[in-house]
Amino acid sequence: MAIEVGSQAPAFELKDNHGRTVTLSEFRGEKNVVLLFYPFAFTGVCTGELCALRDELPRFENADTQLLAVSNDSIHTLRVFAEQEGLEYPLLSDFWPHGEVSRAYGVFDEEKGCAVRGTFIIDKEGVVRWSVVNGLPDARDLKEYVTALEAL
Repeated sequence: MAIEVGSQAPAFELKDNHGRTVTLSEFRGEKNVVLLFYPFAFTGVCTGELCALRDELPRFENADTQLLAVSNDSIHTLRVFAEQEGLEYPLLSDFWPHGEVSRAYGVFDEEKGCAVRGTFIIDKEGVVRWSVVNGLPDARDLKEYVTALEAL
């Protein structure tokens, strides 16, 4: 079960597609975070969602907001995926320990071995203010993110 709105967001430390360490705490007091979990790089629905975010990036990543996308792929896979698709926001690897952060947020599918489509908007104080969780085949509506961000 996904963590609830109003809960403190679980802390994490993950490597991005360039090998840099990214922590949730580095944004505390500075930026809201759109934390997006997706199953796998290079798959149809995931590629479509992440490219849609790329195309609308200023709405999701700006002076007040940081977009972070998390999958259970390796950093090497994520690097190639980002380069191929022109993704400039951080792609974080929850590869090892496998799915640890996805589990902490309640979006890891044990049978499939990957995260489902969970999105969490976390405010500058580290509190989850909005979330949506979709099954593996179901794309998310980016307009809902914009509405939730505008409400912060």
